Amino acid sequence: MTKRSLAAGAILFFAGSLILFAANRPEQTWQGYVTDTYCGFNRVNKAPTASCTLECVKKEHAKYAFFNFADKKVYILNPQAETAKYAGKTVTVKGTIVGLAKFATGKGPSAGAIITASSITPETSK
Repeated sequence: MTKRSLAAGAILFFAGSLILFAANRPEQTWQGYVTDTYCGFNRVNKAPTASCTLECVKKEHAKYAFFNFADKKVYILNPQAETAKYAGKTVTVKGTIVGLAKFATGKGPSAGAIITASSITPETSK
């Protein structure tokens, strides 16, 4: 067997494992803000703004994130392109936790879980 065949087999095994891992995760529902990984930890006392979130993603190379009201944690929120539409808004997210990632924050390096959203719904004005 060649090195290329072994590498391809390892990649297929890893990809298959990820699919099975994600398939066994129950869908959950969370409420919180769409923020960013750079400033996300400041969201306990201060709601994000769309402009601040967009600026951190652009200038600080942050990722769009979700600040969960229930556990006061920051999660990377995927898909990133869909999440961008809700920057600075309070939303309900339905999805699954699919892994962990490292990211930079305004306070230094950190890590958190990744949520893959099946839906993101903005809070309706009353």
